[in-house]
Amino acid sequence: MLWRGRRGSENVEDRRGMSTGGIITGGGVLGIVIYLLNAFLTGDSGPLLTSGFQKSNLTTEQQASEDTMAEFVSVVLAETEDVWTSIFNQKNSSYAKPNLVLFHNLVESNCGTASTASGPFYCPADEKVYIDLSFYHELRNRFHASGDFAMAYVIAHEVGHHVQNLLGISEKVARMRGRVSEKEYNRYSVMLELQADYLAGVWAHFADKEKSIVEEGDIDEALRAASAVGDDNIQKQAQGYIVPDAFTHGTSAQRQEWFQRGYRYGDIEHGNTFESSTL
Repeated sequence: MLWRGRRGSENVEDRRGMSTGGIITGGGVLGIVIYLLNAFLTGDSGPLLTSGFQKSNLTTEQQASEDTMAEFVSVVLAETEDVWTSIFNQKNSSYAKPNLVLFHNLVESNCGTASTASGPFYCPADEKVYIDLSFYHELRNRFHASGDFAMAYVIAHEVGHHVQNLLGISEKVARMRGRVSEKEYNRYSVMLELQADYLAGVWAHFADKEKSIVEEGDIDEALRAASAVGDDNIQKQAQGYIVPDAFTHGTSAQRQEWFQRGYRYGDIEHGNTFESSTL
């Protein structure tokens, strides 16, 4: 991705110096498959307990690497701001830009306390995206989804959740909790996540066609990342078998498919993953 020298966003909160201490308890979406990846790309942080503060420790080399990644994240966020501001303007609406919070270890949000193990997430209660930059290394080393555009996909997906929040879609899905069975609610969760994948693809469309910042191989990097975080892949790694009724994010194939759709169409209209259901 051709990102160096481009504008960074002013809406980045760097909280890497201090992290809220504490633990997270309870279930919700985070507890369904495995805590690390089932929380990846979602904003449901569940009940919690917190206490105190703790310092994060990085070597000089790690700090330099993270500072470069922080700059990259800021540029990607700025690019999403440009794309969604333009799309909302075309709909005679205004785009409220989300803040992106960088943290180490643990972080406090209006959705509760989350840890590095939660992975990147969006909190609709404060309209912020939260990312521990160590997830980039996890994505590359553990899940074999390397490349800067893999991380760009992650950011664009979380911003996609923000777009859903602004459009009122997230709230409609949240209202289904407790009104339908767990199996049925999981189905709605899958639709919500796949739509965020579609919206990430919409961003990639404009990043490529209008911004010309997408390099050869970048889209493949995003597709590998989407495949890596499919429910079937995660469950197979975690327990050796899959339980479709417990899916909350969609299969690897579904996640790739909806990202590709967004990349192909570049609009909101073709991204209705809820088409066959009534909210």
